[in-house]
Amino acid sequence: MAKENVEKETTEVPEEAPKKKKGKLLVIIIAAIVLLAGGAGAYFFLFGKKQEGGKGESSKQVQEASGVNFSFEPFVVNLMDSGGTKYLKVSIQIELADSKLMEKAKSRTPQLRDAIITLITNKTSEELITAEGKIMLKDEIKQRANQILGEGTVLNVYLTDFVMQ
Repeated sequence: MAKENVEKETTEVPEEAPKKKKGKLLVIIIAAIVLLAGGAGAYFFLFGKKQEGGKGESSKQVQEASGVNFSFEPFVVNLMDSGGTKYLKVSIQIELADSKLMEKAKSRTPQLRDAIITLITNKTSEELITAEGKIMLKDEIKQRANQILGEGTVLNVYLTDFVMQ
């Protein structure tokens, strides 16, 4: 019996030793995974911000490349309708090719307003009520503004307010 007790004790001891080794190995594996995940998270947090900053800078360059907007005071004009008096109130912004052209546009505001008023007062309400009429008006304003400010200075025209009565 003594031999059996000794054998049981010796057989029980090796079973406990592998369990402890498995437990330590499991803890080491979990710690390694946590460290790798933390390192990957830190990498994306730190270097991901720099990439977003780069995107912000490129969008800023695109915004500058697209131009700057110059706003006019609202225009209130009579339209050339034969049946009765029709009024149009329209707010216009023009997109200039470069921010340096802003001063030139400010100094030429009276000429630009005159050209726009002359153009609009020669339109009828039927011409301006349609989408095609508004697009044609924007194109004609762009052409006249480019004649005054120089070719290629006005990139686009925006009608920000349009009320006809």
